[in-house]
Amino acid sequence: MIIENINPFDGQHCETTATGTLLRQLGIELSEPMLFGLGEGLGFIFWNMKTMDIPFIGGRIKPDALTENIARNLNLELTVKETASPQKAWESVKELIDKGKIVGLKLDCYHLEYFSRPFHFAGHYAALYGYDNENAYLVDTKQQGGQVMTSLKSLVLARAEKGPMSSKNLYYTLQKTGTKFDLKTAILTAIRNNATEYIHPPITNIGYKGILKTSSEIVKWFKTSKDIENDFKTTAMLMEKAGTGGALFRNLYRDFLKESYDLLQLDKLKAGHEAFVEIAALWSSVSDLFEKVGETRDFKYIQQASEILKTISEKEKKAMEMLATI
Repeated sequence: MIIENINPFDGQHCETTATGTLLRQLGIELSEPMLFGLGEGLGFIFWNMKTMDIPFIGGRIKPDALTENIARNLNLELTVKETASPQKAWESVKELIDKGKIVGLKLDCYHLEYFSRPFHFAGHYAALYGYDNENAYLVDTKQQGGQVMTSLKSLVLARAEKGPMSSKNLYYTLQKTGTKFDLKTAILTAIRNNATEYIHPPITNIGYKGILKTSSEIVKWFKTSKDIENDFKTTAMLMEKAGTGGALFRNLYRDFLKESYDLLQLDKLKAGHEAFVEIAALWSSVSDLFEKVGETRDFKYIQQASEILKTISEKEKKAMEMLATI
C-alpha cells in the first residue's frame, strides 16, 4: 500500500521535514523556518556520556518537543504512541497507512539503508507514506534524498534501537481540530516561549550557558580524544549536514524571524533577524574549524573555535533576552 499523490516536504531538518509532510496532508503549507519557529525549536545542548563515542552538540530543543509545540501553536491534535513490541508497532502504522494516513516515525538512522554514512543517532525522524512486501517508503530530508526507501527489516531495527534519545518504536499523527489558528498570534507566542526557555536553562550544558561550557569542553575533548581526525570530522559533518546543530538551526531561526518581520513589521523582529545573520555565520566558522582540527590535528583551531563559542554564547543570550519581551 502506497499513499498516492502525497506532497512531500522538501526540508533540511528531519523533524520539520517529517512533520511538514504530515501537515501538507492536512492542507497546511508553511515554510521550514516557520515550522521551526512555531515549534519553539531554537536551543542548545552539549551532552557527553561514557557510553557515547563522541560528545553530542545539538542546536535545537529536545527531540519530540518541536512537533508538540507546532501542534499546540496551530491548534492541532497530536497523537503519539510507543510500544515495546516491534510487531505491534508495525501493525499500528500499517493500519494507518492502509487508511491513507501518513505517519511520523522516530528512528535511529544507523539502520536506514539510504544513509551513505551510517552513524547512530536515535533522534532522527521520517514520514512513512507506504510499504510493499519488502520495503518501506519514507520522506526524509533533501540531503538524504527526499522520497526514499529502506527494507522493512531495516525499519524494524531503526525503530527499536536503544540508546541516547531513543524511544520505543515511537510514531505520531496529526489532525485538525475544530479550532483554527491565527498565524500572527502563534508566531508571537512561540517566540516568547522559545526565548524565555532559552535564557533560563535548567542546567549548565543547555542554552547559552551550554555554549559557554562547550567552549572549555572542546579543549578537554581534544586533549583526551583517541581519534582526533574522526571525532572532529564527524562532529563537523553532524553539525552542518546531518542537522544536529551548528549553523543549520540558526539559519532556520534567522529566516523565521525575517518571515515574521515581513508579516508583523515589529522592530524587535528585524533586530533579532540581523543578530542571527551574524550568529549563524559564526556557527559555520566553528564547524569549519572542527573540520580543520580533523584534517591537521592542530590545537590552534580548537582554541579559535573556543573563543568563537564564547562570543556566540553572549550574542545569543542578548538576542533571546530581547525577543522574550516582544
